[in-house]
Amino acid sequence: MNKTLFLFALLFTSFSFAQSIRFDGLIQDEQKNPLEMANIMAINNGTKAMDSYGITNDKGKFQLTLKPNTAYTIKLSYLGMKSKEIAVVTKAENMTQNIVMDGAGIELEGVEIVREMPVSIKGDTIVYNADSFKSGTEKKLEDVLKKLPGVEVNADGEIEVEGKKVSKLMVEGKDFFDGDTKLGVKNIPADAIDKVQVLRNYNEVSALKGLENDQDNVAMNIKLKEGKKNFWFGDVTAGIGVAELDSRYIINPKLFYYSPKYSINLITNFNNIGELPLTAQDYFKFTGGFKNMMKKGGSSFNVSSNDLGISLLRNNRAKEIETKFGATNFAYSVNKAWNISGFGILSTSKTDLETKSQTTILDSGDQQKRDELTHQKNNLGLFKLSSTYKPNDKFQFDYDILTKLSKQNEDTDLLRESVVDNVSAVETILTQKKQDPTSINQNLSLYYTQSSKNIFAFEMQHLYQDENPFYNANLRTQPFDLSGYISGQNRNDLNQDRFVKTNKLDTKLDYYYMVTPKSNINITVGNTYSYQNFNSHIFQILDNGDKNDLNDAENNNDVDYSFNDAFLGFHYKILTGKFTLTPGVSLHTYQMTNGQFGTDYSQNFVKVLPDFFALYQIKKSETLTYNFSLTNDFTDINQLASGYVLSDYSSLFRGNRFLENATSQVHSLRYFKYNMFNFENIFANATYTRKVDAIKTKANFDGINQSSVPYNSNLADETFTGMGNYGRSFLKNYKASVNASFNWSKFNNIQNDQLSTTESFSQSYTVKASTNYKNLPNIEFGYNLLVNKYSGSTFYTDKPFARLDYYFLDSFSFVSEYEFYHYYNGDKTVDNEYDFLSASLVYQKKNSKWEYKVSATNLLNTTYLNDDSFSQFSTRVSQYTVQPRYIIFSMKYNL
Repeated sequence: MNKTLFLFALLFTSFSFAQSIRFDGLIQDEQKNPLEMANIMAINNGTKAMDSYGITNDKGKFQLTLKPNTAYTIKLSYLGMKSKEIAVVTKAENMTQNIVMDGAGIELEGVEIVREMPVSIKGDTIVYNADSFKSGTEKKLEDVLKKLPGVEVNADGEIEVEGKKVSKLMVEGKDFFDGDTKLGVKNIPADAIDKVQVLRNYNEVSALKGLENDQDNVAMNIKLKEGKKNFWFGDVTAGIGVAELDSRYIINPKLFYYSPKYSINLITNFNNIGELPLTAQDYFKFTGGFKNMMKKGGSSFNVSSNDLGISLLRNNRAKEIETKFGATNFAYSVNKAWNISGFGILSTSKTDLETKSQTTILDSGDQQKRDELTHQKNNLGLFKLSSTYKPNDKFQFDYDILTKLSKQNEDTDLLRESVVDNVSAVETILTQKKQDPTSINQNLSLYYTQSSKNIFAFEMQHLYQDENPFYNANLRTQPFDLSGYISGQNRNDLNQDRFVKTNKLDTKLDYYYMVTPKSNINITVGNTYSYQNFNSHIFQILDNGDKNDLNDAENNNDVDYSFNDAFLGFHYKILTGKFTLTPGVSLHTYQMTNGQFGTDYSQNFVKVLPDFFALYQIKKSETLTYNFSLTNDFTDINQLASGYVLSDYSSLFRGNRFLENATSQVHSLRYFKYNMFNFENIFANATYTRKVDAIKTKANFDGINQSSVPYNSNLADETFTGMGNYGRSFLKNYKASVNASFNWSKFNNIQNDQLSTTESFSQSYTVKASTNYKNLPNIEFGYNLLVNKYSGSTFYTDKPFARLDYYFLDSFSFVSEYEFYHYYNGDKTVDNEYDFLSASLVYQKKNSKWEYKVSATNLLNTTYLNDDSFSQFSTRVSQYTVQPRYIIFSMKYNL
């Protein structure tokens, strides 16, 4: 099949090349100076269609691919000059012609041509004309974005532009579920999209734009078609289907309204076909648009989550998933100065997981082989309210509050075979994990421009977090010898309560002074204060049902921990020639106290931390960026609690109250080039991190059971990550890219009192190409190689893939996707092959509001997938069951 796809693509491409000629030349001003970023398009006089378009490079060169022996109107525009049209009749040979633009003109005269251009750039904004890239099969924003040059959508629904993650998605300038792009990518209708605007160097606060280094900040704004403004629009989908053993359903209404005054979005989804609008993983990483306000402070103090390690899904692939989801998002302009917005999200999901895994201890070679059946129930809630008050250009007041509520329960029934010193033992184990954590995050920001030279910014964030994870394990063997534990029971029923409360307050005042129009001084005064309480208790349920409380101090925790970091920072930013330089330094005074076992232990010290930023603007759309930072990394209370904590039925942990901070030295280099002449985009980055005094783990293994305690290592940990991507669009209808990434890490730990150094090296290589025709079938095909090399083990995944979409007879859309996996290890003791095929056929008459669809998932009825993972003491290979083949018939009514 792979050879067939390749030959088809080769013949298709060769045919297309044979049916075209090249028209190129220079676009210049009246003084014969080259005009960079001038727009040019060719309108076919016979069909009135735009056959080709282009944008000049830095030498003023353009290149169009046209049909031979055809009459064209060539339209040209350059902002600030008068638009121009010339007539061209092509021949059978390539043509060259230089064109001179008239200097006298009104800037707005070029706007109409820019509006028709598939891609245009003005300043930091790239504008894509969505209709220029649609073939007719697109149903949602994701389908459109995947066809745009330089834009990718990953498996998690995150948008990446030029290798940078899009942090904010807006529609008509209004936030769309701020802090997450997945809901917009999966739900905004493709037929409502007019323009896609990519906002580079984005800063929400206009007063701070240019004062800080925003090169990594990217936002996206969706412009709607005129018929979608001031009107309700959306669709209602309902479908039923069959699987091998049961029935399937989906109900998915979506409703949108946008006007200059307010906007409302309503999204609901009820299904058992594996569609998860919001996973538990999405929930925990959902930021709500809250930014890391201390990113240039020099300290890292992150509050960790006590989420019990509840299993996360591999995208939407599990044995069984049933979801009920509802979300609403609104924005309202109270007046010209005051805007409020917010959202509410509720999600309930039931999930069944079936997993087979093998974990191998690196030092001893002992193994755990597990067959697990897991049932999860997740109830998730997210609520946000935001207010922005900006009475004039000099003052802005922002307030945000984000509340996250959840209730999670996971029950697992597993059969474990432990192999210790080549002796096998089998037993059944039952586990339960449950929690209902709450967090409330608030942000208050004030921005004041006193004059063109003096700008003030005050920011404050408060986090309240309350967690209560409960863990239960019921097994035949006794894994640990805990004081007060009653041995000799038929079943060992271990239980643990944990209660963790966190209050964290970050405050920061920035003063910016414009020394010159190209340089400024930034003085920062800030403080981070955190107070945490950690309580835990282990108890045993005896065979007769009695409760045995393990009240010895070593089995319990009652810990208080306070952390305070007061700092003063200084940064100087200067633009000189093609360089932007920002050296900086911050002075910190730290105070930490943890109280447990009736005593307090305190640490106090002062540290100076430098940082440096440099940007080399090689050309308008070509940059090289270097970042250096020295950061103090601090643990939160979880690593300090000295009583025992059950990580799981074979892992026991106790903290170390005497831990000190680690120091990370980070160097990063990023290269970026975007060439509108041939729609070539190149980006690459590399990051090296060296961490000294890192908090590491001292682990002792008794067979497969692990007892561990953290310590500060006097050996440095190192990581080196990198990625590179080359992509380009050509001949108007083709797009291709090559991507490579790697991650190398070296860690130092102590295992069974022996110093252990482990390394991991992961590599990923992807090559893909696609077509984008209006009236012909379109194909995307590619190949991905994933190599994971751990200490003593190497795992490979070969993955060729293809996608076919075709809009035909002005009514039908056919889409099919195929993925083939070959998963194996270096010595071929693991060697599996499996593949996935899905297809859909949609019928919708032109201008009809009704759509009919037949779709099939997992047509080849593949039963499982493989993956592998690595910890610093073991490797794990797993196989998990996925949903079976099913066929869905659905109807959609477009409002």
